Amino acid sequence: MNDLREMVAEQVQYRELLYQMTKRDLLLRYKQTVMGFGWAVFMPLVNTAVFSVIFTRVAPIDVGMPYPLFAFAGLVTWNFFASSLKFAVTSLTSNTGLVTKVYFPREIFPVSAVLVSVVDFAVASLVLVGLMTYYRVGVHWTLLMLPVVLLVHLVFTTAVALLISMGNLFYRDVKYLFEIVLTVWMFTTAVLYPTQLVGGQLGWLMQWNPMTPIIEGYRDILIRGVMPGAPFAVVALGSVVFLLWAWLSFHRAEFQFAENI
Repeated sequence: MNDLREMVAEQVQYRELLYQMTKRDLLLRYKQTVMGFGWAVFMPLVNTAVFSVIFTRVAPIDVGMPYPLFAFAGLVTWNFFASSLKFAVTSLTSNTGLVTKVYFPREIFPVSAVLVSVVDFAVASLVLVGLMTYYRVGVHWTLLMLPVVLLVHLVFTTAVALLISMGNLFYRDVKYLFEIVLTVWMFTTAVLYPTQLVGGQLGWLMQWNPMTPIIEGYRDILIRGVMPGAPFAVVALGSVVFLLWAWLSFHRAEFQFAENI
C-alpha cells in the first residue's frame, strides 16, 4: 500500500514533466513531415482499402456491417495499441541521459508514448465518424459507454507499455521479439475478421485475446448500438489488476535502471 501511495504521489508531483515530455514527443514525431497528422489517417485508410478488396471481392466474408466500416474501426483501434507499444519499447533506452542522471518517476517515458498515440487515435477517429455518416449509422445511446471502453483500452495499453519498456532496458532482444509478437497478435485479434468465422485453437485464442473484447467493445457501442458483452467486463477488471501489477513491478525495478541501461 505504501508503494502505491508513493507511486500516485510521484505522478501528481511530476505531472508537468509528463505534459512537457508528451508535448516534446508529439512535436518530434511529425517534425519535418509534409503530411503531419495526416499520417495518422493515411495508413489505416490504405489498409482498409486493401483489406476491403480482399474480403469483399476475393474472399467475401459476412461481418454484419459494411466491411470498410468494420475494418477501419478495428484498424484504428489496433493502431493506437500498436503505435503506443512501438514508441514505448525504446522509450527508456533512447533517453539514457535522463534515466541515469536525473531522478523522476521513469514511468513518464512509456506513459508519454501512450499519450502521444492518443492524439493520433483522436485524429483518425474523425474519419471513422465520416464513415459512419456515409453508411448512415445513427448515434446510439450506448455512445455514453465510450469513455469506459476508452479507459479500459488505455489501462491495458499502459500496462503492456510499462512491461515492454522495462523488459527492453534489461534485455535488448525484447524490441526485436516485440515486432514478431505484435504481428502475430494482430492476426489473432478481431481486427480484420470476426472471431465467429475462425474455428479451432486459433478461434479459441482470439476469444481469449484481451484486445478482441476491447475492439468489439468499440464496434458494439458505436456501430451496433449494444452494450459490450461479458468478455469485455472480464477484460476491464483484468486490465485494472494487470496495470497495478505492471506499475508496481516497474516501480520496484526502476532503481536498477541506471546500472543496466
